[in-house]
Amino acid sequence: MTAEELYNRLKSVKPGAALCTYTMEKVEKMLPLINEINELKKQQDTVILAHSYCAPEILLGVADFTGDSFKLSKDATTVQQKTILFSAVRFMGETAKILNPQKDVIIPGPLTGCSLADSITGKDVEELRKQNPDYTFVCYINTTADVKAACDVCVTSGNVMHIVETIPSDKIFFVPDALMGQNIIDEMKRRGVKKDIKLYNGCCYVHENYDPDLIQFFRSQNPNLKVISHPECNPSVAMLSDYVGSTGQMVSYINQQPKDSCILLLTECGLNARMHYEHPDMNFIGSCCMCKYMKSNSLENILEALRHPEKAEHISLDEGVRVKAKKCIDAMFKYAE
Repeated sequence: MTAEELYNRLKSVKPGAALCTYTMEKVEKMLPLINEINELKKQQDTVILAHSYCAPEILLGVADFTGDSFKLSKDATTVQQKTILFSAVRFMGETAKILNPQKDVIIPGPLTGCSLADSITGKDVEELRKQNPDYTFVCYINTTADVKAACDVCVTSGNVMHIVETIPSDKIFFVPDALMGQNIIDEMKRRGVKKDIKLYNGCCYVHENYDPDLIQFFRSQNPNLKVISHPECNPSVAMLSDYVGSTGQMVSYINQQPKDSCILLLTECGLNARMHYEHPDMNFIGSCCMCKYMKSNSLENILEALRHPEKAEHISLDEGVRVKAKKCIDAMFKYAE
């Protein structure tokens, strides 16, 4: 890849943050890193998966697959390479390992946590199950392997409404996202589905920051504004949105909009940056809200993981936990049909 080719990919990314402002000089400094990464991954039989919330130079420079956590975990089951380098956070690497136990899964970033996934443990779920023995435990995919192993069914932000409605049990305990959980309760009421749904108190620190006042302000300045939000946002935000969906669903919705659309995208701003590149004729407005965990992934630590894989963080799971967690994920595939 030449500096000009890379610059042409990145120049349309203008979300308003200094981190995502690309000049030819900046691109020229990145290029040696990108070229070495792309060469080493071939030599080491490694595939790079990158979540849409990662920096644009990762998504557009070195990633072989991009998307949300569920899409990437499915992508991981199709790859031929022996090693998966997952530019994301630990729970996503764990999901890939659950589905691909024969693969070596590496997480390159130094901050591998997640405010949502880290809000609950498998022991927490076990205690909740003792207190609520009649409830079916449904966990968001943004959870650790031990939480999945302790639950009955896993869901994504894209299929959660369908699965909660489809599960034969009328008693659901949803963990860990309280805001998404309230959106589920509201949607079940809208559909006329009677479910007794209990919630945990976890949240994503990025998505909980968005509020209705933000939407009202931007609508007042842009009458034809399309507001698109993630179900991890507050229900008051979801209520004012034109569309609510997973990262992948948001992308599909944007792909259907006219070229000159004005869009307020309420999720981590890495997706904003990706949409700037894919839809340069659209106007994406609003501030940038970044996830410190996702943005800890960089070209430098990806390269370091490839240069010195013995020092990198490799995902290792207890086989008993992995098998139980896979059963939870398999239940999702069953109910999602």
